Amino acid sequence: MKFTITRATFIKSLNDVSRAISTKTTIPILTNLKLDLTDTALILTGSDADISIESKIDATSETNDLQVQSTGSITLPARFFSEIVKRMPEKTMTVDVQDNFQTVITSGQSEFKINGLDANNYPRLPEIAAENPLTVPADVLRQLIAQTVIAVSTQETRPILTGVHIQIQNGQLIAVATDSHRLAQRVLELPAAAGADYDVIIPGKSLIELGRTLTDEIETVEIRFADNQVLFIAGNTLFYSRLLEGNYPDTSRLIPTSSTTTIEFDAPTLLSAIGRASLLSHESANNVVRLNLNADQQTATIYGNSPDVGNVEEALQFTNLTGDNLEISFNPDYMKDALQGVGQTTIELAFTAPLRPFTLVPSEDKTHFIQLITPVRTFS
Repeated sequence: MKFTITRATFIKSLNDVSRAISTKTTIPILTNLKLDLTDTALILTGSDADISIESKIDATSETNDLQVQSTGSITLPARFFSEIVKRMPEKTMTVDVQDNFQTVITSGQSEFKINGLDANNYPRLPEIAAENPLTVPADVLRQLIAQTVIAVSTQETRPILTGVHIQIQNGQLIAVATDSHRLAQRVLELPAAAGADYDVIIPGKSLIELGRTLTDEIETVEIRFADNQVLFIAGNTLFYSRLLEGNYPDTSRLIPTSSTTTIEFDAPTLLSAIGRASLLSHESANNVVRLNLNADQQTATIYGNSPDVGNVEEALQFTNLTGDNLEISFNPDYMKDALQGVGQTTIELAFTAPLRPFTLVPSEDKTHFIQLITPVRTFS
């Protein structure tokens, strides 16, 4: 096996597949990068058994400058090989696999020799048929991931909550995540998938890595489901993830259908104010800020406090405060994550009681993206 390639092209694919390679694995060969070379393409594969990423470099593309001298397969120590490739002196490099899987990497006057392993011992990726595949715009999928993974749990005590619950039915995709303290739900309209019916849980870690591979050059992503796997096809990259087993809790009943107090804010303005209030709350043991809404006097005030440092009070700019007067406390980091998810828009906060979860939705679209935050009980 021998080939020459432009390093920049190779490094781009290498960076993608490296997201799936872990130094901590019970299968030693998975610390390696797999290379498959045919007459038409070079395929790089990385896996940690939970996530597998495959990236193809087309030999017919002039920009790749992939020159195939002899075909074959090899797995190479991912960490060392990556460092070698990134430090090579010239724009191109040559990889030559010799006897006993010894691999020679040359670029200019630099030459490295590293030991590889037989690619036949590398676990095979599943073949997922294209039965009822879904196609989603890449930018929309990237946004959906960013808006939901913020609410997945990082605690392994309830493994099911470390994933995002995806339901596809009646031409809609509903993605929900919750860590029991907050919830994020995003709905996509998929008219072309009217006949599709899926109910799966995708690990949040997998979706975070997928989001990082969805660059601006990728326009659409094809999604395929199997019994315990999901496959995302984005350009020349195939992203596999295992699915979590179990039943996700029914989150629909958690979202309030009515409210007693509502208020609208400009999201970036509120985000800045909460950032200021949290400067002091982060120095406190409970990390809580307090919001006081007075509909009678049409005022909204946020408070942050640290017994050791001091306190902050700020009158907030808002529009359209209606309903009952209310004072509520919450974790400011949850609110900052939620506001970053909606971006540059106006948002509506809807409350039912000081100790009941409240919702946050974009004012112009209150059905396709909703976030819920549980308040914090404080004793003053």
